[in-house]
Amino acid sequence: MKHIKSPGIIVSVQGTSVLKVAAGFVLFLVTVFALSGIMTSLRPEYRIASASVNHAATNITGELLFQLMGWENHYFLDAVPDKNTSPGLTSLMFKLSTNVNLDDPRSLLGRELPGFSFFDGEILVAGEGTNYTNMPMESAPPIEVLKAEQEAALQNTEDIENPGSGSGTAVPPMTTGDRKVVYVYFTHTRESYLPYLKGVTDPNKAYHTEINVTRIGDKLKESLESKGIGTTLDKTDIMENLNKKGLGFGRAYQESRPVVAAAMAGDRNLQYFIDIHRDGHRRDKTTIDINGQPYAKLAFVIGAENVNYEKNLTLANALHELLQQKYKGLSRGIIQKKGETTNGKFNQDLSQNALLIEFGGVDNTFEELNRSAEALADVFSEFYWQAEKVNQPEGSPAEKK
Repeated sequence: MKHIKSPGIIVSVQGTSVLKVAAGFVLFLVTVFALSGIMTSLRPEYRIASASVNHAATNITGELLFQLMGWENHYFLDAVPDKNTSPGLTSLMFKLSTNVNLDDPRSLLGRELPGFSFFDGEILVAGEGTNYTNMPMESAPPIEVLKAEQEAALQNTEDIENPGSGSGTAVPPMTTGDRKVVYVYFTHTRESYLPYLKGVTDPNKAYHTEINVTRIGDKLKESLESKGIGTTLDKTDIMENLNKKGLGFGRAYQESRPVVAAAMAGDRNLQYFIDIHRDGHRRDKTTIDINGQPYAKLAFVIGAENVNYEKNLTLANALHELLQQKYKGLSRGIIQKKGETTNGKFNQDLSQNALLIEFGGVDNTFEELNRSAEALADVFSEFYWQAEKVNQPEGSPAEKK
């Protein structure tokens, strides 16, 4: 085999070797995807396990295949844009074989540390200061808290504003009339805030049957209606329903689903559906000063496992952008959730205009939360009336005052 020393033959041998590697790589992928498709078709329970394969498929692009084949025949590289850089094959192969992304430490720790799955999700639009260490998180309360067997005494309640108790507001220039177009509800009804729970310091125990996120709904409804937008507020206690049926915290969305579906069937005018929650993070991650006043930050959570994903994402993005323009820093951004550790739908498959919004965290006060509710109503009304102007012809049901 001494003739291998000939430069021409060396190139030929190396080229053949690269071609075989590329062909083998492509054949391997085709085989894996084919077997995965057959297995998930025959046994639906394998679909969750195939998530890594699905993730791999999103990383194998046509450009990558052209680059691999271009190592053998440089004409293939003509199909790749000039700005495209050579793929990091070593990094990609490591990621595909181990499902560990070196750019995201959660992929290394997420399956090993108990409770780390609560950080699972993807930041689609990052607000100021938002990163993978402070994404919205929720954890199930201890069973005795869920059942309100050891409910905390209340404090500081004299400072809580009662919406609607003030003087009358100016008549809005536009109104939906008798139509209710926004539906506000609460899947985790009893999520509360530590400043009002006497003796409670554990964020996981910030739950209460009276002082909780439903009070934000009061302010949001009042603020939306002051902008002429008819709003239905549903305070059905989902947590109580779970207790009556002996169901766990993880079944909350399945329990709130028929409540929302019934509202949709009972009032065809409803167009927008907002599920209000409270984040589990502490004050430094959920509070911002705007013009010298503290606000509770807002975070939009989108379930990626439903047919209305794109439409709901578009709505969340529009509101995030308006908040950035008028209340810079108030929005923590848009977080996508999917996979076996989360619901993945959040009832957002019921409507193309469904939102899940985290209002503040466990340390925020209703003074801060109400400011944020007013800010959300402000940008939502701007979005709504602009959409009505675009979508509705002359003689639309919107009434001018």
